[in-house]
Amino acid sequence: MVSDDLLEILRCPYCVSGETRKPGDDPGQLQLVRDSWLVCQEPDCGRKYPIRDEIPVMLIEEGEKWMDMDAEDLPVPPPGK
Repeated sequence: MVSDDLLEILRCPYCVSGETRKPGDDPGQLQLVRDSWLVCQEPDCGRKYPIRDEIPVMLIEEGEKWMDMDAEDLPVPPPGK
């Protein structure tokens, strides 16, 4: 499980990086879903980052793999690499 302290500082890397940075003071906030996924809360993002062995996998490419899946349908536990 991801600690609340870590959840406070983690952000969607796509939504806080360079050209793709979203507007606002604190873009890319993540919500913990089913204790196994971090889901970006930006309305036009949809990236979902798996948590494997209690470590969030915060790679943009990984988050993009799950963009078309509804959060409630994400597999628990997330599949391996």
